[in-house]
Amino acid sequence: MAQKPVKVLDKLSEKICVECGQVIKEQVESYFMECDRCLAKKVAD
Repeated sequence: MAQKPVKVLDKLSEKICVECGQVIKEQVESYFMECDRCLAKKVAD
């Protein structure tokens, strides 16, 4: 029996930034592995 998509997404673990360890607040479909703050630092350099 298939689950509703909303229930499946609720079971996913939080995404953690690989640079600083902060929880990333974004949609699950994103492929970024860094938070906005760490990404901004890379662009500024």
